[in-house]
Amino acid sequence: MKVGIVGLGGLGHMGVKLAKAMGAHVVVFTTSPGKKAEALRLGADEVVISRNADEMGQHAGTFNFILDCIAAEHDINSYIHLLARDGNITLVGAPEEPLPVSSFALLFGNKTLSGSLIGGIALTQEMLDFCGEHNITSDVEVIPVQKINEAYERMLKSDVKYRFSIDMSSLRTE
Repeated sequence: MKVGIVGLGGLGHMGVKLAKAMGAHVVVFTTSPGKKAEALRLGADEVVISRNADEMGQHAGTFNFILDCIAAEHDINSYIHLLARDGNITLVGAPEEPLPVSSFALLFGNKTLSGSLIGGIALTQEMLDFCGEHNITSDVEVIPVQKINEAYERMLKSDVKYRFSIDMSSLRTE
Protein backbone atom coordinates (compact mmCIF):
# COMPACT_ATOMS: atom_id res chain seq x y z
CA MET A 1 0.00 0.00 0.00
CA LYS A 2 1.23 3.51 -0.83
CA VAL A 3 0.31 6.09 1.80
CA GLY A 4 0.75 9.86 1.65
CA ILE A 5 0.99 12.08 4.70
CA VAL A 6 0.22 15.74 4.05
CA GLY A 7 1.84 17.89 6.71
CA LEU A 8 4.55 16.83 9.15
CA GLY A 9 3.22 18.23 12.40
CA GLY A 10 1.59 16.85 15.52
CA LEU A 11 -0.73 14.52 13.62
CA GLY A 12 1.44 13.98 10.54
CA HIS A 13 4.48 12.71 12.41
CA MET A 14 2.32 10.05 14.06
CA GLY A 15 0.77 9.20 10.68
CA VAL A 16 4.25 8.51 9.29
CA LYS A 17 5.15 6.24 12.20
CA LEU A 18 1.85 4.32 12.11
CA ALA A 19 1.75 3.86 8.33
CA LYS A 20 5.37 2.66 8.30
CA ALA A 21 4.69 0.17 11.11
CA MET A 22 1.75 -1.17 9.06
CA GLY A 23 4.13 -1.89 6.19
CA ALA A 24 3.15 0.94 3.85
CA HIS A 25 5.40 2.81 1.44
CA VAL A 26 5.15 6.26 3.06
CA VAL A 27 5.49 9.57 1.24
CA VAL A 28 5.44 12.85 3.17
CA PHE A 29 4.19 16.01 1.46
CA THR A 30 5.51 19.28 2.83
CA THR A 31 5.98 22.86 1.71
CA SER A 32 9.23 23.05 3.70
CA PRO A 33 12.34 21.50 2.11
CA GLY A 34 14.00 21.74 5.53
CA LYS A 35 11.69 19.01 6.85
CA LYS A 36 13.01 16.32 4.48
CA ALA A 37 15.65 14.90 6.85
CA GLU A 38 13.16 14.86 9.72
CA ALA A 39 10.51 13.06 7.64
CA LEU A 40 13.06 10.41 6.64
CA ARG A 41 14.17 10.04 10.28
CA LEU A 42 10.56 9.39 11.28
CA GLY A 43 10.30 6.59 8.70
CA ALA A 44 9.15 8.16 5.43
CA ASP A 45 10.39 6.46 2.28
CA GLU A 46 10.12 9.64 0.21
CA VAL A 47 9.51 13.35 0.70
CA VAL A 48 7.75 15.51 -1.88
CA ILE A 49 7.85 19.28 -1.83
CA SER A 50 4.21 20.00 -2.57
CA ARG A 51 4.96 23.34 -4.26
CA ASN A 52 7.02 21.50 -6.88
CA ALA A 53 4.63 20.57 -9.71
CA ASP A 54 7.08 18.08 -11.24
CA GLU A 55 7.50 16.18 -7.96
CA MET A 56 3.73 16.14 -7.44
CA GLY A 57 3.11 15.00 -11.02
CA GLN A 58 5.42 12.00 -10.63
CA HIS A 59 2.97 10.56 -8.09
CA ALA A 60 -0.30 11.19 -9.97
CA GLY A 61 -2.77 8.34 -9.56
CA THR A 62 -0.53 6.19 -7.35
CA PHE A 63 -1.75 6.51 -3.75
CA ASN A 64 -4.12 4.11 -2.03
CA PHE A 65 -4.56 6.41 0.95
CA ILE A 66 -3.63 9.98 1.86
CA LEU A 67 -3.88 11.37 5.38
CA ASP A 68 -4.35 15.15 5.20
CA CYS A 69 -3.20 16.73 8.47
CA ILE A 70 -3.19 20.38 7.33
CA ALA A 71 -5.25 22.76 9.46
CA ALA A 72 -4.78 25.69 7.07
CA GLU A 73 -6.18 26.55 3.66
CA HIS A 74 -4.63 24.41 0.90
CA ASP A 75 -5.47 22.86 -2.45
CA ILE A 76 -7.11 19.53 -1.59
CA ASN A 77 -7.69 18.81 -5.29
CA SER A 78 -3.96 18.52 -5.95
CA TYR A 79 -3.90 15.62 -3.48
CA ILE A 80 -7.10 14.00 -4.74
CA HIS A 81 -5.37 13.91 -8.14
CA LEU A 82 -2.65 11.74 -6.57
CA LEU A 83 -5.09 9.01 -5.54
CA ALA A 84 -5.25 5.72 -7.43
CA ARG A 85 -8.59 4.19 -8.45
CA ASP A 86 -10.69 3.57 -5.31
CA GLY A 87 -8.21 5.63 -3.27
CA ASN A 88 -9.21 7.60 -0.20
CA ILE A 89 -8.08 10.89 1.28
CA THR A 90 -9.02 11.46 4.92
CA LEU A 91 -8.96 14.88 6.54
CA VAL A 92 -7.83 15.10 10.15
CA GLY A 93 -6.75 18.74 10.01
CA ALA A 94 -9.49 21.35 10.34
CA PRO A 95 -8.98 24.50 8.26
CA GLU A 96 -11.06 27.50 9.34
CA GLU A 97 -12.60 27.90 5.88
CA PRO A 98 -14.19 25.13 3.79
CA LEU A 99 -11.93 23.58 1.14
CA PRO A 100 -13.29 23.69 -2.42
CA VAL A 101 -13.45 20.16 -3.82
CA SER A 102 -13.75 19.24 -7.49
CA SER A 103 -16.56 16.72 -7.93
CA PHE A 104 -14.94 15.40 -11.09
CA ALA A 105 -11.68 14.74 -9.24
CA LEU A 106 -13.61 12.31 -7.02
CA LEU A 107 -15.93 10.85 -9.66
CA PHE A 108 -13.25 9.75 -12.09
CA GLY A 109 -11.55 6.83 -10.40
CA ASN A 110 -14.18 6.24 -7.71
CA LYS A 111 -12.15 8.21 -5.16
CA THR A 112 -13.44 9.07 -1.69
CA LEU A 113 -12.96 11.99 0.65
CA SER A 114 -13.62 11.45 4.34
CA GLY A 115 -12.89 13.02 7.69
CA SER A 116 -12.09 11.73 11.13
CA LEU A 117 -12.05 13.28 14.57
CA ILE A 118 -11.68 10.33 16.94
CA GLY A 119 -12.41 6.62 16.72
CA GLY A 120 -14.14 5.90 20.03
CA ILE A 121 -12.89 3.84 22.96
CA ALA A 122 -12.44 0.47 21.20
CA LEU A 123 -10.53 1.92 18.24
CA THR A 124 -8.44 4.14 20.50
CA GLN A 125 -7.47 1.09 22.57
CA GLU A 126 -6.61 -0.84 19.40
CA MET A 127 -4.37 2.04 18.29
CA LEU A 128 -2.68 2.25 21.70
CA ASP A 129 -2.07 -1.52 21.69
CA PHE A 130 -0.58 -1.29 18.19
CA CYS A 131 1.67 1.58 19.28
CA GLY A 132 2.79 -0.43 22.31
CA GLU A 133 3.60 -3.49 20.19
CA HIS A 134 5.62 -1.39 17.73
CA ASN A 135 7.20 1.01 20.24
CA ILE A 136 5.53 4.01 18.60
CA THR A 137 5.48 7.17 20.68
CA SER A 138 4.66 10.78 19.97
CA ASP A 139 7.61 13.15 19.78
CA VAL A 140 7.03 15.85 22.40
CA GLU A 141 8.77 18.84 23.94
CA VAL A 142 8.23 18.98 27.69
CA ILE A 143 7.95 22.55 28.96
CA PRO A 144 7.35 24.13 32.35
CA VAL A 145 4.00 25.88 32.71
CA GLN A 146 5.89 29.16 33.08
CA LYS A 147 6.80 28.94 29.36
CA ILE A 148 3.24 28.47 28.12
CA ASN A 149 3.13 31.87 26.39
CA GLU A 150 6.45 31.21 24.64
CA ALA A 151 5.15 27.78 23.58
CA TYR A 152 1.99 29.36 22.20
CA GLU A 153 4.03 31.83 20.13
CA ARG A 154 6.20 29.00 18.83
CA MET A 155 3.09 27.01 17.92
CA LEU A 156 1.80 29.94 15.85
CA LYS A 157 5.13 29.90 13.96
CA SER A 158 4.98 26.09 13.42
CA ASP A 159 8.11 25.77 15.55
CA VAL A 160 7.10 22.66 17.52
CA LYS A 161 8.48 19.12 17.32
CA TYR A 162 5.72 17.85 17.49
CA ARG A 163 3.63 18.42 20.56
CA PHE A 164 4.12 20.42 23.72
CA SER A 165 3.52 18.67 27.03
CA ILE A 166 3.46 20.62 30.27
CA ASP A 167 5.58 19.33 33.13
CA MET A 168 2.95 19.33 35.86
CA SER A 169 5.61 19.48 38.59
CA SER A 170 6.31 23.04 37.37
CA LEU A 171 2.95 24.08 38.84
CA ARG A 172 4.40 23.87 42.35
CA THR A 173 5.34 27.19 43.83
CA GLU A 174 8.79 27.59 45.31
